[in-house]
Amino acid sequence: MNEEKINTLPRKVNVLIAPLDWGLGHATRCIPLINELLTNECNIYIAASGASAMLLKKEFPQLPVTLIKGYNIHYTRNKFWLPFYLLWQFPKLCLRVVQEHKWLKKWLKSHPIDLIISDNRLGLFHPVTTSIYITHQLKIKTYNTFTEFFAQKIHYHFINKYNHCWVPDAANNDNLAGELSHPKKTPAIPVTYMGPLSRLVKKELEIKYDLLFLISGPEPQRTIFENIILKDLENYAGTAIVLRGLPGTTENRTIANSKVTIINHLTAAALGDAIQQSGLVISRSGYTTIMDLVKINKTAVLIPTPGQTEQEYLAKYLMGKKYFFSIQQADFSIEKVMEKIKTGFFAMPVFPEMEYKKIIQQLISSLIP
Repeated sequence: MNEEKINTLPRKVNVLIAPLDWGLGHATRCIPLINELLTNECNIYIAASGASAMLLKKEFPQLPVTLIKGYNIHYTRNKFWLPFYLLWQFPKLCLRVVQEHKWLKKWLKSHPIDLIISDNRLGLFHPVTTSIYITHQLKIKTYNTFTEFFAQKIHYHFINKYNHCWVPDAANNDNLAGELSHPKKTPAIPVTYMGPLSRLVKKELEIKYDLLFLISGPEPQRTIFENIILKDLENYAGTAIVLRGLPGTTENRTIANSKVTIINHLTAAALGDAIQQSGLVISRSGYTTIMDLVKINKTAVLIPTPGQTEQEYLAKYLMGKKYFFSIQQADFSIEKVMEKIKTGFFAMPVFPEMEYKKIIQQLISSLIP
């Protein structure tokens, strides 16, 4: 007589997911991953800091969020001094990486984790726990051969401590990040291109706003860009909505123009609706924002953060691919933007949406005993 199996259900996989705090993009592109992990009945733990933690708490109030120290990288007001300022902060960055690695080893003693997913946090790897590193920047653009080589060496040193590297971009030539995600040399560990990640859902909605501004990124440039926009909107005749990208802020801003709506933060669903209810989107050229716009097939005018070489490269690259328009912050005005788009809207390719889901499903299956 065969013994009856009392419990035939596989146990749930415990997952720690932790995004970098360098802007909100790392946290927002983790949202579709978390949703897919929940679909696969995983137990999710989130580790984040600052505004990223606030955003994920609002999106997933049912999930535990542990606060960990952020990298707290700051920018300068003057583009010229930015490389020197970032270099000056390098020792602090190294210290943060060491601290987060120590935190992980201590935290794992009381949390039985099967899988770690780190979005650009360099220190969240572990020798006996499957560790995934997510990045679209296998090549870090500095426009200097020596510093690019040096930055890639350091980056790969940490990437190779993980088990896998996931790149949120297409593997072919119709990709979004160019040589950032497709360098000549890749890390030693397996690299998987999982396609663009986005939290948004495409809908057919009526246009409600003439313009929508997406403001995000590190200070002080986030505030500088916001001030430029709001000053220009004071005399704007159309309707506009400004999303400040500040999920943890309760202080509101207003201007005299009643046709302008200013909002600190929107959930993923509300953001998707607002974008699709707008005639024209003007935003930073952050990679996560670009993936969101591609998902709902919405072209835009990209304003790269001054001195942020990644955004400057992406804006130029995507303009060259004829996916988006681009204009520099120093040249920005609504009038100039309208002049820019008179040539007609660009078009972008359609990317497969299910690739990352298949990758997660396969990984989860391999972790279940």
